[in-house]
This record gives sequence, C-alpha cells and structure tokens, in this order.
Amino acid sequence: MTDLLDSLPELLRPWVDQALPVWMGGGWAMIPLAATGLIMYVLGLSALFQLLMLGARSSPDRAWRRWQKDSAQCRGPIGTLITQAMACRSLHDMQTFFSLLASEGITPFARRLQIMKVCVTSAPLLGLLGTVTGMLTTFQGLAKGGGDQTMAVISKGISEALITTETGLVVALTGLMIQFFLTRQQQRYEKVVAHIETLCMRDFQLRHAGVTRTEAIS
Repeated sequence: MTDLLDSLPELLRPWVDQALPVWMGGGWAMIPLAATGLIMYVLGLSALFQLLMLGARSSPDRAWRRWQKDSAQCRGPIGTLITQAMACRSLHDMQTFFSLLASEGITPFARRLQIMKVCVTSAPLLGLLGTVTGMLTTFQGLAKGGGDQTMAVISKGISEALITTETGLVVALTGLMIQFFLTRQQQRYEKVVAHIETLCMRDFQLRHAGVTRTEAIS
C-alpha cells in the first residue's frame, strides 16, 4: 500500500491519504458500492461523450443548409448523416436507413440508461446494507460490556454504518445528475435525427416529384 501511495503524483497524495482510511473504515459493503459506482460512471460518461460526438448538440438546420450549398464540404457527424441518407436510391431505402439508425444507434443508449437506473437505485440500498452490518457490529460490542476493546468495536461499527450510508447517497446523487444529462442529450439527438429524417424525405420527395413531372411533359 505504501508503494502504491508513493507512485501517485504529489497533487493526489494528500487526497488519497485522507480518503483511504475513510474508505477502509466502511467495511465490506464499500466493495459492491465501488463496483456499482464504477459501472455507473463508466457507462454514463462514455455514453454522454458518444452522444456529443454524434452531434447531439448540433443544429440540424445549419448542417442541412451547409449540405445544400456544397455537399462535399459538409463535414461532421450530422453532415455525414445527411450525405448517407441522401445517397439512398428510394424512399423505402431512406426509411430503412433511419430505422436502422434508430435501432442500432439510439437504442443502445436507452439500454445504458436502464442499467444506470438500476445502479442509482441499488447504491443507497447497498449503503443501507452497510449501515445494518455496522449497527450489528455496534450491538455486538455493546453486548461484550465495557473496556477499551469494546469501545473500539463500537466505534468501528458506528463508523462503518455512517460511511456506507454517506457513500451510497453520494453515488446515487451523482448518478442521478449524470443520468439527467444523459437523458437530455439522448432526447436532443433523437430530435436531431428525426428532424434530419423529415428534411431528407421532403427533399427526396420534391426531387422525385420534379423528375416525374418532367417525364410526363416530355
């Protein structure tokens, strides 16, 4: 453990020195809490980053106008999406393209949100479980009677109960905030894709109607 602390940067050592004894005092319940928090943070932050990279905060109208001016110069995730959609040869192909995009590109984020909801719900329950085990340790110490050793057991039990409760609440609250931002960005991206689908289909239908009229006149 000392070698691990020595390998840390100087800036992080004071924080780790303060946090490590508190973490160790939480007992075994801190292990599932750490696993729950790790799963939740990795899933939430990676999904949030992916949505931003896919253009969740981009303007579909601006990208559409840029594509109409020069499709070759229209870059970025939304520009690429428009180019791929407009490369479809029929309206049915375009509908299939956007259906696949919804099932393969948007649905995975909904699955991650479901897993995050489970983690957010389970974090305070794991903290409560640690509270119960800490109180049991405290009662066992009280049952032994007085003495310095007994007071050490009681102190350890109370510390374990409070630490696990606080950790569970912190994990759940931060998970709720990440879940809120992830839900907002997912809804933004769904609206962007739906708006792009409307623009592409309308433009495709207008072009097809123009070709049909030209053939009818000739």
